[in-house]
Amino acid sequence: MYTANIQKQQRKFLPKEFTVTDWNSLEPFFKDLLDRTIDTKKELEQWLKDQSELEAIVSEDACWRQIKMTCDTEKKSLEDAFTFFVLEIQPKIEPLADALNKKLLTHPLLNKLDADKYFTYLRSVKKSIELFREKNIPLQAELSVLQQQYGVISGKMTVTVDDKEYTLQQAAKFLESHDRNKREEVYHKIQQRRLQDTTILNNLYNQLVQKRNEEALNAEFENYTDYRFKELGRFDYTKQDCYNFHDAVKQHVLPLVNLIYQKKKEKLGLQTLRPWDIDAEPIGTQPLHPFTTSNELVNKSIECFTKLRPFFGECLQKMKQLNHLDLESRKGKAPGGYNCPLAESGAPFIFMNAAGQMHDVTTMVHEGGHAVHSFLAHPLELSGFKEYPMEIAEVASMAMELFSMDEWGTFFSTEEDLKRAKEHQLERVITIFPWIAIIDKFQHWIYENPAHTNEERTSKWNEILLEFKDDVIDYSGLENYRSNAWLRQLHLFEVPFYYIEYGIAQLGAIGMWMQFKANKQLAMDNYCNALALGGTKTLPELYKTAGLTFDFSPKKIKVLMDFVGEEMRKL
Repeated sequence: MYTANIQKQQRKFLPKEFTVTDWNSLEPFFKDLLDRTIDTKKELEQWLKDQSELEAIVSEDACWRQIKMTCDTEKKSLEDAFTFFVLEIQPKIEPLADALNKKLLTHPLLNKLDADKYFTYLRSVKKSIELFREKNIPLQAELSVLQQQYGVISGKMTVTVDDKEYTLQQAAKFLESHDRNKREEVYHKIQQRRLQDTTILNNLYNQLVQKRNEEALNAEFENYTDYRFKELGRFDYTKQDCYNFHDAVKQHVLPLVNLIYQKKKEKLGLQTLRPWDIDAEPIGTQPLHPFTTSNELVNKSIECFTKLRPFFGECLQKMKQLNHLDLESRKGKAPGGYNCPLAESGAPFIFMNAAGQMHDVTTMVHEGGHAVHSFLAHPLELSGFKEYPMEIAEVASMAMELFSMDEWGTFFSTEEDLKRAKEHQLERVITIFPWIAIIDKFQHWIYENPAHTNEERTSKWNEILLEFKDDVIDYSGLENYRSNAWLRQLHLFEVPFYYIEYGIAQLGAIGMWMQFKANKQLAMDNYCNALALGGTKTLPELYKTAGLTFDFSPKKIKVLMDFVGEEMRKL
């Protein structure tokens, strides 16, 4: 039914050979759309398709500029190309995009469009009109440039271990060592390297908070929180739902986290469990070593996905053929991982920082889930139809983490290692929840108190950390590291408020996994059918198609935590 034989969209409005170079070459296409006379429903729908084609071309160009820059933050020409787009092209697009939105919503033939087909699309257009302010254009351009500075700063972070230089991601491998002194030594080196940039990162964050607050006030919002909720299209839940989620994590997840860490402490035979012990195994048990090279990671991931469902493997295979993968950690590369959809050509790009650890397998299958989503949504008629909510996008990735566990034998040669890998994954599913709640709660405070000082911010961060602290890990003497731990979370800098989606979606993913345990093929059918809808349905409707209910109440969280706890006991 679904195919990875993805086709670049045929151009019918712009010339086949056209590439984005400057505003002068791009402007006539926007003017054409703005000035065009539309007399029939058919002409209106063609106008929407032409606008979609233009959006896809511009979007893909911007994506490639960002991809190339994150792959090599030290090459000035790549940073300049990205900066040129956000300062010289994007600001000129904004007022014309707003004018096109208004042309659509005030057009007399609007009510002739299929109400169901265009409901979410038109809702999004209305939202864009409500948020648009001419005076925010230069601010948003500045923010786009500033946000990318985080990757530039982080990409330079390295440490020296045993006379050899490592990126922080590569150095994290030493935290799996049997030598506890070595683990502690490297842990301190990583943390101290991060602390070196505390001042520069705090100053960067202060600028971001100030400009984001100004952006919200310009648009007549009380604060950036309310503005960003609207901008992110959070139509189906409120700030109060987020607060309830935070409380539910404390009530229903932290007890499980304590059990996981207590078990780890006993397994290692330690009097006290320290942060550098979390990834270690008892002496005599080798760290999991799922792959050596990034090429091996790709090939094993393709094999794993193919066993799960051939279509999934074909998606990764297609990306490999197109060189749409950059997986290995190296100096000068931005931190983190992402899947970047490419609106015109279709096959997305996966970026990550692999260093040969179990965590890298999880990241690869996570981003692979996003990639499958990109493939499934690509055939939709309009670019706007493919703009799906993040709360379903992260179900795509997190459910794939859980589905794929059945085929992780691809990465591990023994049953014992496979069992350990599954345990690692389920522990991660649980232990990530407090961090999600911490980051989300912190952001709510940040933007509701935008005039705070650095000292007040640190104090609030420590207070929230303490709220969600487990009872097992001993953090004594590490207060300075803990106080600055938020600086490692790139979402705070690059995509504000985008974090609770991981929590909401993790619950959805666990629900998908419950289905998968009962009927594999039906669960994967539901998964594909929901993702193929892109953003053409509301969030509750997308969840319903996936066989889920859109519910992250404390009661629902308890049911799902009980299920994962039981699955862990079975292992």
